[in-house]
Amino acid sequence: MDLNETDLKAIQHLMGQGRITWSELAGLLELSAPATADRVRRLEERQVIQGYAALVNPEAVGCGLTAFVFITLERPKHRPNFLKKIAALSEVQECHHIAGDDDYLLKVRCGTTLELEQLVSEDLKGLTGVLKTRTTIVLSTVKESPVLPVKSETNTESS
Repeated sequence: MDLNETDLKAIQHLMGQGRITWSELAGLLELSAPATADRVRRLEERQVIQGYAALVNPEAVGCGLTAFVFITLERPKHRPNFLKKIAALSEVQECHHIAGDDDYLLKVRCGTTLELEQLVSEDLKGLTGVLKTRTTIVLSTVKESPVLPVKSETNTESS
């Protein structure tokens, strides 16, 4: 996908401060506010920017338990049903198709180990075609960021 230097700078600023005004962003990009708004709209239309969200403290909303669940499917034919179920589970924040011994890696958040047990034992292991699961509970998180390591020429010059 062709992104120029100004696009990359806009993306960097929006990842770090999603509520920045067009005027503030325009100043950082050295463009007019309407030109900045138009550029960002084009990035949204091209699905480079896929949406905006508030970053919420998981513990503040009762989702303080984070776990990673590795899933092995019995056969590839079970994939569509599995993916449909995963999409419907609000506790599953991320689902990655992975290489190696397992087929999928899920990042899940819930409030208690009892809720995690329900999710793994009933919702996941209860699915037809799930051969095995392996769960790792997170004790603490040192770093977690929604910001991608996007580099622009001006950003790398100052490094």
